[in-house]
Amino acid sequence: MKKLILLSIAALAIISCNKETPSVEKMKTAYVDTSKLLEENTEAKDIEEKYKVKSEEMGRQLRGEQSRFESDAAYFQQNMQLKGQAWAQAKGAELQKRQQELSMKQQSVLQNLQQESGKEMDSLIKRIKNHIKDYGKKNGYDYIYGTGDAATVLYAKDAYDITATIAKEINDNYKGTAKKEEEPKTEAK
Repeated sequence: MKKLILLSIAALAIISCNKETPSVEKMKTAYVDTSKLLEENTEAKDIEEKYKVKSEEMGRQLRGEQSRFESDAAYFQQNMQLKGQAWAQAKGAELQKRQQELSMKQQSVLQNLQQESGKEMDSLIKRIKNHIKDYGKKNGYDYIYGTGDAATVLYAKDAYDITATIAKEINDNYKGTAKKEEEPKTEAK
């Protein structure tokens, strides 16, 4: 009798444990290749192109200043013996100062471009993460893992890859936002 009671208690404990823990087979998981997602992201491409254009514009300005400096330096080299040591020292100091200023300006421009593009990319990445989170909630996923540069998945079946779906949704949302911004404003009469 005691054995029967103990067996029934053990059976109840096993059954109650099985009910509380979800089965691994019932869990819905997927992964997103974050590198591929960013490569295919329309907004990321637009940000990259925007800063490439800005960089080229600023580069042209800096190249013009660099060219003027090089011309002045060549003039200095040609005339330093003719105009005397006092002129050469004064002009040499002036050229050295201009070279330092030009170098600092180049570094400043580069740093500003990197900071601006970094802020925009960080904002984009935050929106992508929020989209993935919302997608997971909406579609009943228990986990969505990320692969790519910051790999958090060592292996997953291709069937669990939802990168293309997420990329399409994000690009469609971005295209919709861009179209709204491009629509001409009607003037009130």
